[in-house]
Amino acid sequence: MNPQNSQRRMHDAVTGTPSLLASGVRLIGDIETPGALIMSGHVQGNGRIAGELTVLADSQWEGDIVARSAVVAGRVMGNLVIIDKIEIAATAVIRGRLTARRIAMARGATIEGELTVTGSEPILEYEEKRAEEEPGG
Repeated sequence: MNPQNSQRRMHDAVTGTPSLLASGVRLIGDIETPGALIMSGHVQGNGRIAGELTVLADSQWEGDIVARSAVVAGRVMGNLVIIDKIEIAATAVIRGRLTARRIAMARGATIEGELTVTGSEPILEYEEKRAEEEPGG
């Protein structure tokens, strides 16, 4: 699998209208969304995301999360159960158990906990080159 192909970049193809937790927002309590969630703030509570979860590099989540799929570039302190695929960026820090059908992880990501792959594919490791490709990056 080519790590630059569109299948790996799930957040480039988010469908529908996602919920947004903006930078500087601090939410204490549980979150449940019927679709995608893009977060750039701080959450202290559990989450149930029926669509794609995107945790941006400047964000932090403290609590357990269940989501259909995820892209994590920030910090997650809690257990993650991802029904399909998770992409873990080089800037990510995950402290807790992670269970997913498929896992793609950039070299440099920090995982402190148990990883469980429920599908038949091994964990895909890749070099994060996306920032180099962006203008001004």
